[in-house]
Amino acid sequence: MFQPNMFENHHHHLLDMSHRAPDYNLVMLRDDDHDSKSGNDIMEAVSGDDQDPSQHANKKKRYHRHTQHQIQEMEAFFKECPHPDDKQRKELGRRLSLEPLQVKFWFQNKRTQMKAQHERFDNTQLRNENEKLQAENIRYKEALANANCPNCGGPAAIGEMSFDEQQLRIENARLQEEIDRISGIAAKYVGKPMLSYPDASSQGPSRSLDLPVPSFSPQQGMVGEMFGTNDLLRSMAGPTEAEKPIIIELAVTAMEELVRMAQVCEPLWVPTSNNSHEILSEDEYMRSFPRGIGPKLMGLKSEASRESMVVIMNHMTLVEILMDVNQWSNVFCGIVSRAMTLEVLSTGVAGNYNGALQVMTAEYQIPSPLVPTRENYFVRYCKQHGDGTWAVVDVSLDNMRSSSSRCRRRPSGCLIQELPNGYSKVTWIEHVEVDNGPVHDIYKVLVNSGLAFAAKRWVATLDRQSERLASAMASNIPAGDVGVIMSPEGRKSMLKLAERMVLSFCSGIGASTAHTWTTLSGSGGDDVRVMTRKSVDDPGRPSGIVLSAATSFWLPVQPKQVFNFLRDENSRSEWDILSNCGHVEEIAHIANGRDPGNCVSLLRVNSANSSQSNMLILQESSTDFTGSYVIYAPVDIGAMNIALNGGDPDYVALLPSGFAILPDGPGHYEGGVLVGGTGGSLLTIAFQILVDSVPTSKLSLRSVATVNSLIKCTVERIKAAVASNMSKAMGIL
Repeated sequence: MFQPNMFENHHHHLLDMSHRAPDYNLVMLRDDDHDSKSGNDIMEAVSGDDQDPSQHANKKKRYHRHTQHQIQEMEAFFKECPHPDDKQRKELGRRLSLEPLQVKFWFQNKRTQMKAQHERFDNTQLRNENEKLQAENIRYKEALANANCPNCGGPAAIGEMSFDEQQLRIENARLQEEIDRISGIAAKYVGKPMLSYPDASSQGPSRSLDLPVPSFSPQQGMVGEMFGTNDLLRSMAGPTEAEKPIIIELAVTAMEELVRMAQVCEPLWVPTSNNSHEILSEDEYMRSFPRGIGPKLMGLKSEASRESMVVIMNHMTLVEILMDVNQWSNVFCGIVSRAMTLEVLSTGVAGNYNGALQVMTAEYQIPSPLVPTRENYFVRYCKQHGDGTWAVVDVSLDNMRSSSSRCRRRPSGCLIQELPNGYSKVTWIEHVEVDNGPVHDIYKVLVNSGLAFAAKRWVATLDRQSERLASAMASNIPAGDVGVIMSPEGRKSMLKLAERMVLSFCSGIGASTAHTWTTLSGSGGDDVRVMTRKSVDDPGRPSGIVLSAATSFWLPVQPKQVFNFLRDENSRSEWDILSNCGHVEEIAHIANGRDPGNCVSLLRVNSANSSQSNMLILQESSTDFTGSYVIYAPVDIGAMNIALNGGDPDYVALLPSGFAILPDGPGHYEGGVLVGGTGGSLLTIAFQILVDSVPTSKLSLRSVATVNSLIKCTVERIKAAVASNMSKAMGIL
């Protein structure tokens, strides 16, 4: 039997917030203080400057009783204004010889007391109503037991309840219990200390083709650029007052679970026979962590993974990235398609993120329109664990809003440990329950293996981004290399431009609910999917109607080989139709990682036709052991020269296209090379093309047909080139 989860048994182990002050920056009176103090005593809170954890643990709370005159004056003021501002508190404190902070906490405690009294009355009414319903239910049962058949006069034979009816009755009872439970929680608001964990062991279009054309309108805290009518993330409301105590306790519980999940090995984490990765023992997990969001829901599959890595990043920089939704979604743009902070419950204490608590929504993606995104409504909690050790945990709140969630996020996140010389050790935990049914066939092996969204992918992305950041800040650039940009201003400008290009590409390649993809043709993995976007008054993009097209398909070669082929300027003419068979040369580059493939390049296409002008292409290629990208965009020569000379790169118009390369299934990696599995690759191609420079124009079928033909021709060229290279390799062998 599973033990009751956090939502089903909250009133048995509510959080005593006054004893958990180091965990979050909230100060409240306990329920048993309401009657004894009646707003006459206040608790002297420790100021932010004095909240030293080592001292705070030993410091006793000091209570001060006010004089009858002070109480009467504040009671009278409370009736007129229960929420005084700073100026009013100072004036009242001056008249009553009290500190403004004392006045502040008296009013806070008085408001809590009044709220508790009202909620107790509401709870009593609910309890009486429940008793009436129970009595009525008993009467109905007795009447049913004594019922006679109208035909024969004998006892009525009651048929067995159908399965559907039984499930509806169970759901109805659960909802009624949830109403009663939340009412009780709201009445108490603050309860008993939290119990500790038990010890653990070590779709084709018609000819009219009416495609929606949303405008570019970037939102704060989001990677995505297009938002449609099905935008579930933006429609999600923040937590109610009754939900906040549950969220706080759940966050603290999730933090304890994450830390132990990061530190404990067997029998919780069991290594595979080849020691390539670890597997979570679900039975041991449920024994070790009986609380939280409850047992796994029917129809959901568990995915759990753990990965550790040392990265070139200061531990506090990493904490700041994780707690800032803009930075987090940008750094992990290949995984996080969109994210938003709905409400900040706590900003932390002592000027940092220790105790910070945020309610958020996010959408996680695979770089392909063939894999549905995973949406989560969750709380993120940050806490310091000693000097130089921090943890950031996410845990799903979907149970509070919906009982039919397609993806639930159990405590997931990372433990960060400070290392010398600006390095950090990161231990990442990913633990989700998800329905993978809608995934396209060619991605099912990868997704069902858990590798698609595993901890390995998060730490690999973090490692690659930390190297990129280190490269942007580097000053010891080796001289003499051909094409290396020596100017700090030029390097910074080119990297900033490339970053914007990558963000734009990643935001438009996946199956986000913000996108409206339309399938053009085909019946297999080579389906071409298109969507249109409108750009108006944006200096970073050409004005007009932009058509995005994408397709994904399988190649019988390793991801590393596909990556090297696509990023190499010498082989570009084999697949790039827009280069018109011209000679492509690299004229500038910036290395931004250990792997030679991790770099930003400026390419020049020397047209074979002397009457045509040359073209510049900005390209960023990046790779790690979980996937690779080759992203590029044609750039105006004049605008690029201005940017490289220290001008603002935000005014260089970009329409990025490119490739995302993933392994086709599970396997272990040795030196960044996939070993085991089929060794094939899943390649996604995405093009963005300006089809009309007038934003109010209608999209023509000719434009759609042209883009469809372009992407299909590119696919055929890549397949032919790969087949040719394989034949040459076999001939050599």
